[in-house]
Amino acid sequence: FRDSIIISITNCATSVYAGFVIFSILGFMANHLGVDVSKVADHGPGLAFVAYPEALTLLPISPLWSILFFFMLILLGLGTQFCLLETLVTAVVDEIGNDWIIRWKTVVTLGVAVIGFLLGIPLTTQAGIYWLLLMDNYAASFSLVIISCIMCVSIMYIYGHRNYFKDIEMMLGFPPPLFFQVCWRFISPAIIFFILIFTVIQYRPITYNEYLYPGWAISLGFLMALSSVICIPGYAIFEISRSEGDTFLQRLKNSVKASKDWGPALLEHRTGRYALEEGSPEIQPLNPEKQKEEIGLTIQGSNGQAHSQDSKV
Repeated sequence: FRDSIIISITNCATSVYAGFVIFSILGFMANHLGVDVSKVADHGPGLAFVAYPEALTLLPISPLWSILFFFMLILLGLGTQFCLLETLVTAVVDEIGNDWIIRWKTVVTLGVAVIGFLLGIPLTTQAGIYWLLLMDNYAASFSLVIISCIMCVSIMYIYGHRNYFKDIEMMLGFPPPLFFQVCWRFISPAIIFFILIFTVIQYRPITYNEYLYPGWAISLGFLMALSSVICIPGYAIFEISRSEGDTFLQRLKNSVKASKDWGPALLEHRTGRYALEEGSPEIQPLNPEKQKEEIGLTIQGSNGQAHSQDSKV
């Protein structure tokens, strides 16, 4: 709970601080060039790699500020890649979950990193800037907003906010604060929905300088945006088709129910509403090999000598 609060505050504060830094530089460049701020640079790579470095060359001790700026960009890129890579690797390892992939997680991580590196090579070609803008405008815009909106609605109104709040209380030891409860139920879904609406209303075909992207490139961009979103209705159809029931409505109701064996991973937490029902599959321990280890306990005897006793946990 503490870590999540620190990360959220740090993230928002960094964005506000970066806004002051970026717009002060843009204002300085606009005054230096005698143009409006909107004419200095467009969003995206043009701001980071054209307008900002040019402004740094006009400052005193410009090599120092240039080194610090590009070193900051490297750290930002590495930090982002660590999060994205670990998220993907963790999802793959947890989904498969067998002993082999857990034991060779390092190899899996290396493989994912190499594949990502190879996929990024086309972005370093002369046409790389066009592919970068296409991916940036489509692959990471519509899909993220749609997934976030569906996630809020699914957890709060399908799984149920009461169940979710009880889950949080089980993990933290206290219920989530009222502020978060109100945000999760009402404010966050509403804001995300309005962002989605305005994104659609304000949509304009992508351009780079004077170059207007052709129709096949726009279609490819929408396919990239749909590639991550299509998994949601696809899996929903799959889950409804395999659920029990004679009618579609019965199958729909059964498909949105939580699994009987769903709950905490550790057996000691399987109490109350999380207790396993009869006939439910047995929960496997997180570290079965560690559970089988023999632990030597040193016990002080009455004669003052110490002797060892093996105990299996």
